[in-house]
Amino acid sequence: MMNDQQLLRYSRHLLLPQLDIDGQQALLDAHVMIIGLGGLGCPVLQYLAASGVGRLSLVDDDRVELSNLQRQTAHGSADIGLLKVESAAAEVQRLNPDVQVVTHALRADADWLMAQLSAAGDAQEDRVKVDLVIDCSDNSNVRYALNRACIAHSVPWVSGAAVGLNGQITLFDPRQADASCYRCLYPSLDNQQLSCAENGVLSPLVGVIGAMQALEALKVLAGIGESLSGRLLTFDALQGEWRRWGISRNPSCSDCHN
Repeated sequence: MMNDQQLLRYSRHLLLPQLDIDGQQALLDAHVMIIGLGGLGCPVLQYLAASGVGRLSLVDDDRVELSNLQRQTAHGSADIGLLKVESAAAEVQRLNPDVQVVTHALRADADWLMAQLSAAGDAQEDRVKVDLVIDCSDNSNVRYALNRACIAHSVPWVSGAAVGLNGQITLFDPRQADASCYRCLYPSLDNQQLSCAENGVLSPLVGVIGAMQALEALKVLAGIGESLSGRLLTFDALQGEWRRWGISRNPSCSDCHN
């Protein structure tokens, strides 16, 4: 049960009939893993912490650089040289000291993700079942590995990307029958994948997509609204235009086809 301080902190959530006390309690009980603490990961962790998600696992092997600060709002000038998981964890605690934070200063790979998303957990590692993953990385190999691990352990994950003046977001939820997966959308690795380091990115764009990822995560965790499973939203920042695309399950997909 929430105490008086929590009732006051989350009072604007509690006023929403769609969320109410049960929805907020679901957020307080949830464990979310965020992979990548850059332009997308920063607004994601800030909004999830402020919203009261009870446990956040932060995954990133990078250190803060000066060029990050144009868009990565959880890190500041004083953090240059620190591991991003360190400065991000400090930001979570600044926003909401009640949130439990677990840091992983590493690059997620297939074996690690399979182990971390296992429903069994591991008391020696203080590992608690992950309810949802948010991918904020810029690495297709990580996404394919995450896709397989989430399918294997029936864990939903929110995918987002932003580069240049365009962004996109969707949800993959293997708990749903006939749900499409990341490989259904992208059957093969795109070796020409765009990156912010090579192509630039407009600062608020990552905030828009990251905030949308956080919103989608909160909806899934609280069980409210219509999820983005089976739908891809794309955003053109220059035109200020959103477009919606359907994602069909590929019957010959090597990841999700049984």
